[in-house]
Amino acid sequence: MAAAMNTSSQPHITAYRSVFISDVHMGTRGCRAEFLADFLKATHCENLFLVGDIIDGWRLKRSWFWDKHHDDVLQRILKAARSGTNVVYVPGNHDEMLRKYIGLNIEICGVKLQMEAEHTTAKGKRLLITHGDSFDSVVRHARLLALLGDGAYTAALVVNRYFNIIRTRLGYPYWSLSAWLKLQVKEAVKAIDRFETALADDAKARGFDGVVCGHIHHAEMRQVNGVMYLNDGDWVESCTALVEHHDGTLELVDWAARRKLSMLTRPAPKLAAAPCENGARDAVSAGA
Repeated sequence: MAAAMNTSSQPHITAYRSVFISDVHMGTRGCRAEFLADFLKATHCENLFLVGDIIDGWRLKRSWFWDKHHDDVLQRILKAARSGTNVVYVPGNHDEMLRKYIGLNIEICGVKLQMEAEHTTAKGKRLLITHGDSFDSVVRHARLLALLGDGAYTAALVVNRYFNIIRTRLGYPYWSLSAWLKLQVKEAVKAIDRFETALADDAKARGFDGVVCGHIHHAEMRQVNGVMYLNDGDWVESCTALVEHHDGTLELVDWAARRKLSMLTRPAPKLAAAPCENGARDAVSAGA
């Protein structure tokens, strides 16, 4: 069995004031739950914010996939909640089935459900925490960034040559596939910029110093119109988390790079039993 984890050394426990993660998409085969479980095992925090799309209810509606690594992630989140960590779950669009429980003042396995959350850093900065899907109309092209880049564009040039040989033989004029793809990438970059600006402007108008979000699977920390835009990335493609140190400093952690984990290898899946204790699986299944 090919090893996806670097097991030569176990990570030491790192204490943070706050940790923000999103877009885990548990229930899909693309979820790197084994990496997230490794991160949570090596992390202790006072506040844990789950910023949406932790469980992919859309995929689970079509087919059930759940292995022991998914269990590991849920168990570590629940263990943190039982140990006194303030765990807040802000559902996204893929786990929107949980939104119907918001406002009922209930907790699922000790995890608080909120449509949005607010957090004040140790430096006194007020952060709005939202998944970001309400701004989805400005990111309809952003998914192309997961497929296109310098390497993909170079490959497109090769494909373009053979593509146009076939078009010529069929009597069609030359059409630049590579130029079209390049245009789509430019539009995707513009769309992400619009997404970031829209979220930052909304947070600024509401009196916040910054906004923490996910949704577009693009980790980023930057100032936008005088507001901190903080996207914690995902656990499908990048395996990143946003963390707050005890002095209030914010940092993006690339766990795959830090632990030298290979994104190309995976452990053999082992199907799990119940992913959550005290009937939480029933709640998830009913919502999905």
